[in-house]
Amino acid sequence: MPAPRRSPFHLLTGVDRIRLTESMNELVAQVREFNRDWTRLIGALDYAHRLGTPHSLPEARVLYELARRDVTAVLRLRQDLDMDAGQLSRLLTRAEAAGLVRREADPADSRRQLIRLTGRGRSAAALLDDRAAEATGVLLGTLTPPEQERLAAALRTVAHLLGRGERPRSFHLRAPAPGDLGWVVQRHGALYSAAYGWNASFEALVAEVVAQYAGAHDPAREAAWIAEYDGAPVGSVFCVADPGDPRTARLRLLLVEPHARGLGIGGALVSACVRFAREAGYRRMTLWTNDVLSSARRIYEAAGFTLTGSEPHTRFGPPETGQHWQLPLP
Repeated sequence: MPAPRRSPFHLLTGVDRIRLTESMNELVAQVREFNRDWTRLIGALDYAHRLGTPHSLPEARVLYELARRDVTAVLRLRQDLDMDAGQLSRLLTRAEAAGLVRREADPADSRRQLIRLTGRGRSAAALLDDRAAEATGVLLGTLTPPEQERLAAALRTVAHLLGRGERPRSFHLRAPAPGDLGWVVQRHGALYSAAYGWNASFEALVAEVVAQYAGAHDPAREAAWIAEYDGAPVGSVFCVADPGDPRTARLRLLLVEPHARGLGIGGALVSACVRFAREAGYRRMTLWTNDVLSSARRIYEAAGFTLTGSEPHTRFGPPETGQHWQLPLP
């Protein structure tokens, strides 16, 4: 059984209170304003009226959690809901009086109390779920498809950054779909500008590589991969032919989104690229990177690449050291 989810708000009790730095104050204000706006938007303060049910939002939360399991310990339910013990006890007492739940002693430990939904309770939970889904659908229906995609991406980002239990560990590599090549250019430009202050010359270089690949590439000799994680693109890599040497392949545009790092995506992208180059008959693979990209360098070293040369440059604004790496492909 997985460990119960622990709310970060447990840190606000006792002597170890979080001290907000001045730099966090603006973000704190934005989060609190969003919470107020979101509460009004979903009608949390008038939940029963909005959904046409007799259940308040706290009651609906209890029914929803119980509907996801056959039976659970009351203590575990309280931990999962992050709810005060007294409040939960009152909610369960009302639900039991209404015939929605049934409490019983744990056969393995009579000191523990178990709780489960009755048939009537499951019907009530199903009705709540249907009406909540319908209300959410009406809300999302006011957005255009591109706006819905932006919202979905933003929600994934919030879940990754603030935590929603364990992150999913699975990802998969696929060929670029319509729109992915533009995403590769945009994310390279945005991420490297924010992280290293690189200018538009870098984004122009990425756009040139992508345009050449999209305009005329031989599928038997060149390929690209998009890493998808949690339903969204989070990484890329390209294998292209060296225009000056038909026996040499070039690894280009390796990228992994910050929130998806640490899952092995970068290594998987490089492995796919090397494997394709070997099967396509290339004798070697080369790449050009910069010494500031230490995480990428470690991936290249793990794949067997060796450093063959370096030179200082200012192609993208700040002074950098470019590096040439090579991998024999026997």
